[in-house]
Amino acid sequence: MNELIGYAVALLLVLAHLVMASLFYRHINKNPRLSFHEKNDWRLKALVFPAYYWFRYKREQGSSS
Repeated sequence: MNELIGYAVALLLVLAHLVMASLFYRHINKNPRLSFHEKNDWRLKALVFPAYYWFRYKREQGSSS
């Protein structure tokens, strides 16, 4: 039973990572102020650590406005 709970938690973590990365990716694509290379840089970051870089992205974009 513990193994099943562990797999369920792992699946939920992977799904949460996937959803956060896809939302961040879509938000990056909609931003016209970013250059092609900046978009690629943020896309890579979105795939690796989406939650961490989402807050860094928001802070950076908020300070540049």
